Amino acid sequence: MGRGDWLRWGEAATGRSPWARGRILAASAALTAAVLVFHSAVPNTVGRIGSLLETFLPWLGLAVPLLLVLALLRRSALALVALILPVAAWGFLFGGRAAGGGGGGGAHDIRAVQHNVSDVNADPAGTARALSESGPDLIALEEVTPAALPVYERELAPEYPHRAVRGTVGLWSKHPLTDIRAVDIRPQDVGKGWNRGVRATARTPWGAVAVYVAHLPSVRVQWSGFSSGRRDESAGLLGAALAAEKLEKMILLGDLNGTVDDRGLDPVLTRLDSAGRDFAFSWPASFPVSRIDHVMTRSATVTRVRTLPATDSDHLPVSADVTFAP
Repeated sequence: MGRGDWLRWGEAATGRSPWARGRILAASAALTAAVLVFHSAVPNTVGRIGSLLETFLPWLGLAVPLLLVLALLRRSALALVALILPVAAWGFLFGGRAAGGGGGGGAHDIRAVQHNVSDVNADPAGTARALSESGPDLIALEEVTPAALPVYERELAPEYPHRAVRGTVGLWSKHPLTDIRAVDIRPQDVGKGWNRGVRATARTPWGAVAVYVAHLPSVRVQWSGFSSGRRDESAGLLGAALAAEKLEKMILLGDLNGTVDDRGLDPVLTRLDSAGRDFAFSWPASFPVSRIDHVMTRSATVTRVRTLPATDSDHLPVSADVTFAP
């Protein structure tokens, strides 16, 4: 076979045309599109495979360039045409996020920063200073250890004199905070000392705003599957607390250990609007592949969400601009 013969799109030696070759590749493209669009149909009963898929759902688009290369090598017109399906599906689901991420700042009422600072953070002072540099009105922190708490208080107090801390989560605010209380999102099999939820009322120029800070339990990928049971239980408790909130304006900041595509967070996602249109991958900081740190609202809109430069944590800070409904 001469050089370049592989590029010829005529009939192969077997007599099969480009429209008959690559049926398996075409079927794989169609399957990829189906999984993207109908990911909620993937069962979660065994190993919570559905939630695992949804955690990394945008990355399923990487199947497209792989199938494209294979289709070209196979010289299959059928497979190339079939690739339109996953491309269209991915664009429909995530095109807006890809286009909208990291855009320029616009008008907003409140800027909020959410950050899991890590309980092994060796530089809490530097982390606090870095978070305040972007000038947010609210700063929510998770994994605040008793040893690090005085450092965060000292560094943030000049600009954020109002704070609400319960357990390992805390909220620092430029606006006065009242009605501060813990939010019980503790799974049944976890001890009473576990406290990862706090709620406060922020007295802002736009009225009273209920601000929640939450840190849902971690998830793990194991041989038995995706261990998200505790996270899902905690999300249900958080969703119930949000549903019972009497103030109309609400902001939730937290490490929810799940993405906006993960059905395990439905008890929360059905109560609030999320900034799902931007990727803003926040975890892990060394090579971010998903956004599990969130700013969500009710009677308000998150107009911009972005990640901030890395601190001494395995999460990137997430900054969001919030505009309240008139």
